[in-house]
Amino acid sequence: MNVSISGHHISVTEAMDKAVREKLEKVERHFDQIQSIKVILSLDNSGASDGGMKSHKAEAIMRVAGQEMFVQACEDDMYKAINDMADKLDRQVRKYKTRQERKKTQGTGRDGRYQDVTPAEIAPAV
Repeated sequence: MNVSISGHHISVTEAMDKAVREKLEKVERHFDQIQSIKVILSLDNSGASDGGMKSHKAEAIMRVAGQEMFVQACEDDMYKAINDMADKLDRQVRKYKTRQERKKTQGTGRDGRYQDVTPAEIAPAV
């Protein structure tokens, strides 16, 4: 799994990098066919000048075969945002995996409510 972590208006520290990688290991345990994950950690100072809380945002874009998943979490603490982002991504991965398994178990064609009819059993239309 290829993981890239970058920061926007914030420098990514060793602790942040380690926290993100530890949280993404949980996602990888549930689904091992991940091609890449791009994580962007950002800081929004728009409300900080007037006494508001700084908004920390963690975004992740995960690529799997045939699909791309995006999650975003905003919190007043970066580590809370990272935890929420990882939980949301984990939920999406489990949902995706469940859909894939359901597609495998459902056969193509008709279900059990229909039975095959031979041409001899069909009455000619008059």
